[in-house]
Amino acid sequence: MKLNSSGEPDHCAPQRLLPPELYALAAVEAAPRLLGQHLVRRTEDGDIRCRIVETEGYGGAEDKGSHAYGGRRTTRTEVMFSAGGATYVYLIYGMHYCFNVVTATEDEPHAVLIRAVEPLTARDAELMAAYRGIAVRKPSDLSGGPGKLCRALRIDKSLNMARLDLRGGPIWLEQGEAPESLDIVQAPRINIPYAEEYALKPWRFYLRGNPYVSVSSTDAQPVILT
Repeated sequence: MKLNSSGEPDHCAPQRLLPPELYALAAVEAAPRLLGQHLVRRTEDGDIRCRIVETEGYGGAEDKGSHAYGGRRTTRTEVMFSAGGATYVYLIYGMHYCFNVVTATEDEPHAVLIRAVEPLTARDAELMAAYRGIAVRKPSDLSGGPGKLCRALRIDKSLNMARLDLRGGPIWLEQGEAPESLDIVQAPRINIPYAEEYALKPWRFYLRGNPYVSVSSTDAQPVILT
């Protein structure tokens, strides 16, 4: 992490891109390791940087919660079959966009849903609130939930299939905190009752106590990364 003139972390300074090895992981392995990393969105008003604080892993063709369950390959899901490092953006309920990080190797449809982010600076928070167009009463109002964060970062289908491993495009990922140093917990994913036995898989990961997390579960269990 670069330091500013006061010797403190400079969150506005460009950091290193994520290592390619992270994108090659299965979604359930990558999901907790994306926590603490920085999502950068380039806008006409300047770059917005935020910290990923909640994710969900969708683990390939065998996962009944995944759009690619059973190897379903459609125009919408095609990007999930690409090599890790691409974005998968889709619309739900005809009104909310969801932003995913594609992981694993080519032809293995894995993706990590980004459920919540935390702005790194007051300026980032101001821009995000302006894009949301609402009065933010608590942090989770701003970007605690897939649809909220997409509105706050102006993410829509135009960003589908963008590369996150290349700096200078409309969106990319940079290294933030080491996930091994964070207080991470896991719990079942949200709103996927159709996934049958996969609905209870503890494949949602978040930072314990972070106010931007969309839902904190009383039965969440700690995760120790090595």
